[in-house]
Amino acid sequence: MRLRIAHIAPVATSIPPPKSGSVETMTSLLTEGLVARGQDVTLFATADSKTTATLHAIYPHGYWHDEHMWPWELYEMLNLAAAVERAGEFDIIHYEAAYYPMSLAFTRLSPTPIVQTLHHSPSPAEIKLWARYPEAAFVAISNEQATLLDGLNVVDTVLHGIDTDSFVFRETPDDNLLFLGRFTEGKGVLQAIEIAKRVGMKLILAAAEDQYYRERVAPHVDGRHIVYYGEADFAAKVKLYGAARALLYPIQAREPFGLVLAEAMACGTPVAALDRGAVREVVDDGVTGMIFSDLEQMTNELPRVFDLDRRKVRERAVARFGAGRMVDEYLAVYTRIVEAHRARR
Repeated sequence: MRLRIAHIAPVATSIPPPKSGSVETMTSLLTEGLVARGQDVTLFATADSKTTATLHAIYPHGYWHDEHMWPWELYEMLNLAAAVERAGEFDIIHYEAAYYPMSLAFTRLSPTPIVQTLHHSPSPAEIKLWARYPEAAFVAISNEQATLLDGLNVVDTVLHGIDTDSFVFRETPDDNLLFLGRFTEGKGVLQAIEIAKRVGMKLILAAAEDQYYRERVAPHVDGRHIVYYGEADFAAKVKLYGAARALLYPIQAREPFGLVLAEAMACGTPVAALDRGAVREVVDDGVTGMIFSDLEQMTNELPRVFDLDRRKVRERAVARFGAGRMVDEYLAVYTRIVEAHRARR
């Protein structure tokens, strides 16, 4: 079945993003994969986006790059509304909810079914509010997230995919560890620094500088043992992954996926992760990394992570997280929703 799909991206930055941006990266991979499958896709994104789909843009660039684009919520809402206003031209509308599913407000107004993918772990208060639209279809990005969405209409769970061909395998790494992710309390960067210091290994920190970095992280950076790289673009990120003996992921919050885990593994780099959130859905314990109960265990048993076969790490990552699998599973979701909608009509 050839579907007419409206794919609505966040308008924070371009699709794909110039540097970091997991939601934007996923949106791009899914869009391009759907077009490659012969689907008729219209991407609602910023004008500086690059896509093989039909691009509908009402903004030249995103609000991450323009302080005058405020409030950002209104820019997101108008981008979403642009798709709903053309609902009759599509079989399904897919909203990538970077912050929250404002698409719920259009559930009963749109003649075309809307499905939303959420990219964070919602709070009970959010779920209570969203339950005003119990018929609204959600696709969870992990079973962990699906559990948090309890009581809503979760139509399926589709794990993220990555462009595994673009992640270069490196068999012999340098003698350093890597932390890659946003500088926030929940990401565990201070815990990663503590582990690196305790095992006496160099740690590279790769993320955009922010207030948390300046106040809490920067005092630990000495340029020799704890090194701040900065925000890495895609090519730099791949090199950083491949050069690391392990990716440290001492996550403190219940993350609904953990894209950096799949990306590191696709380069052959094993991961050392705390047992939080969706980690067990992403990491094959003892194959692509090791999952630890606490920092003490992670520190003491880190050499076991280094001993994992990097070629097997890469092979398992490719088998589980190729973008093609994600695209096929979303297509199956779309088809079910569209067919059910046509049957009701």
